[in-house]
Amino acid sequence: MDIFRKRVVQLTEASLARFVSRACKVAKLQGRVNVMITDNREMRSLNRRFRGKDKATDVLSFPPMANFTGGWAGDVAISADIARKNATDLGHSPAEEIKILALHGVLHLAGYDHENDHGEMVRKENTLRRLLGLSAGLIERSGKTSARKR
Repeated sequence: MDIFRKRVVQLTEASLARFVSRACKVAKLQGRVNVMITDNREMRSLNRRFRGKDKATDVLSFPPMANFTGGWAGDVAISADIARKNATDLGHSPAEEIKILALHGVLHLAGYDHENDHGEMVRKENTLRRLLGLSAGLIERSGKTSARKR
């Protein structure tokens, strides 16, 4: 299920759902993933509540609780505001940026953690990004393998 609290040009709920389904398949993540596209204010609130960081962030992943999976792989929250700015800065569409962020979130749900995996997630993200036809990945363009946390 996709929840658009903030609309993104050239991105529909159906096209995002298709992309997330493909991303889950290539990442070998089983189960449903909910994606919420929202604004910086809500992302800041989520980041503060769940990570103790009082600032907006681009993407957050929330795996299901251990006893509550039932075919559910987790949730991903994405800031449309940050996606729009990144897209402008990097010369691609906001829709593509949302997909880049969604892939990053899916990889976290699949168990990857670029802060502790010695580059495994960045390699996987680069491979899947190319397979899915996306431009520079989130970790790759930051220039660091341990700069971001879900």
